[in-house]
Amino acid sequence: MSVRVWVASRNAGKVAELQHLLGASFDLRAWPGEQLAEETGASYLENAMAKAQVVRGQTLDWVLADDSGLEVAALGGQPGIHSARYAGAAAGDLENRTKLLAELGALPGASRLATFVAVLVLLRVGHGALAATGSCSGTIAEAERGVGGFGYDPLFISDELGITFAEATESAKAAVSHRGRAARRLMAELQRSGRFDPRPDAR
Repeated sequence: MSVRVWVASRNAGKVAELQHLLGASFDLRAWPGEQLAEETGASYLENAMAKAQVVRGQTLDWVLADDSGLEVAALGGQPGIHSARYAGAAAGDLENRTKLLAELGALPGASRLATFVAVLVLLRVGHGALAATGSCSGTIAEAERGVGGFGYDPLFISDELGITFAEATESAKAAVSHRGRAARRLMAELQRSGRFDPRPDAR
């Protein structure tokens, strides 16, 4: 029997990716409530924890939150924690990618180095919290490539894959991505700690 976990996000692509990463033991669902935390923290961990705590205050089930970002060396680490709203609070993925390409302009490949970072936080009432971080390195393409993934995936050329995440298969991306690494570390810590009861009805 799978464990129901509410994901503190309305990003369908992120929820689907996390479901693939964590496997059939978990039944991940986007949180349907109106209340979600504002991303006002100074770090990925602060943002992820705030998101998880807001939803945890509304359910006894497990809650999973993610905060992630793309850090581009030539831009001083931007967009970083502001990645989801890089082009403005109401901006979508395309607008964010368009702004990034405009900011980098004609910089050569050696100046387009980037790192993807993800922090996952898992909470449940009475069970404390677990957090895990993952990262991966690459470069920013000069134009979008591929049709898969979401967010900045069409622009991020993975050092390990040699293609953008949007060109990669789901499994290939999961093996090297920031979120994939964070998810595996979270699962390892979950199994090691023994602080979380896997029974769906455990309180």
